[in-house]
Amino acid sequence: MTGPAFGRLDRPTADATRFAVVADPHVSTRAEGTSKLFEHTRDHFEAALEDISDRNVDAVLSPGDLTKDGEPWNYEAVDDALDRLDAPFYAVPGNHDVAKDGDDHDALAVTEFADRYGAGEFPYRVRVGDVDVVGVNTAGTADRLFGTHGGRVDAAQRDRVAELLDGARNPVVVAHHNLPAVSDQLDRHREAVEPEMTAVPGLRDPGPFAETLAAGGASVVFTGHYHLPAFGEYRDVREVATPTTCSFPQSYLLCDVTDEGLAIRLVPVADDVGLETAHAKRATDSVTARGLTTIASARLAAMPLVDEH
Repeated sequence: MTGPAFGRLDRPTADATRFAVVADPHVSTRAEGTSKLFEHTRDHFEAALEDISDRNVDAVLSPGDLTKDGEPWNYEAVDDALDRLDAPFYAVPGNHDVAKDGDDHDALAVTEFADRYGAGEFPYRVRVGDVDVVGVNTAGTADRLFGTHGGRVDAAQRDRVAELLDGARNPVVVAHHNLPAVSDQLDRHREAVEPEMTAVPGLRDPGPFAETLAAGGASVVFTGHYHLPAFGEYRDVREVATPTTCSFPQSYLLCDVTDEGLAIRLVPVADDVGLETAHAKRATDSVTARGLTTIASARLAAMPLVDEH
């Protein structure tokens, strides 16, 4: 499948650069069920990487939640899949990748996550084609945010992000948690359609972080977390929320940056029956899952979500 056009942005511009964005695979080898379809997560992640391998990308980016809950055996499955990817892979941790209260296993340390999937530290900056990618850890560590699935970027991280953006060429940012323009879409749906829908923990104190990105010339940030395709603009920063590969609408984003701007296409990783099954199961799993599925369906029907050309 080629999938629909997600949208076109007039920035960033660069010499021809192509990258893919894969979000929230939640790879699990020992669990089944829920709206995340755990028994299919590994297959969906591998299908995304296999498809990407034929797309001649400069790199694959991920806003995190690579694993169910940071289990070492699930990271082994992620690494096994990545071994077959013929392109660099750069990720930031999601809230399910870092240690949390109540874990019955030793989650991968954020420092090791950075060594495996980042550039040895957070935040980091790497060159992808003619674009500089800045990866930011909004999910925390074993000592910070371990009691919540919400996110935060503290002053020390913001200062480092500002340093990395200073002199960056055509910067693109990757972070797990969402900015208010996208989070507000869930709030509006809850108020108008699903009042019993649970509020998904979001990014605390997002204003200073967004202002840091805008001041540094970062025109777009790719996020995950909500498992749905969405677009928003907050304090001069455009956010592209990336759909999950684990459940409806099992997809990734294929992004082309040229001298005309950024073109984004949504690429499904399941066949028709797989997409229909995921929709049916997710829509009946819980009020919250049903709400997220409804929002995702509405966004798919409205694509492209943005066209600045």
